[in-house]
Amino acid sequence: QVQLVESGGDWVQPGGSLRLSCAASGSILRIYSMGWYRQAPGKQRELVAVIISGGSTNYADSVKGRFTISRDNAKNTVYLQMNSLKPEDTAVYYCNARVLKVDSWGQGTQVTVSS
Repeated sequence: QVQLVESGGDWVQPGGSLRLSCAASGSILRIYSMGWYRQAPGKQRELVAVIISGGSTNYADSVKGRFTISRDNAKNTVYLQMNSLKPEDTAVYYCNARVLKVDSWGQGTQVTVSS
């Protein structure tokens, strides 16, 4: 089992930047992938970005070129750097870890983009 703790959510104006962090603990050596999902009010949770254990990454089309997922193995932490934020990026962002096809989730962190 993996425990995840997110941080970094905040309010920011359009065009601004934020960096989210997700610290993992527990069965971290068995993690296959870690990623970020988001859920806006009235919408389904959607994948934002994922990084596989080998280092490859995948992004939602809506964030390509603006968001970057990275990891620090020494700190067991995954980051989501978000630039050029738009109002439609407003959502609760959840960290995800997958171990043997079992998903673990963080508690979520709110990102609000508005003027």
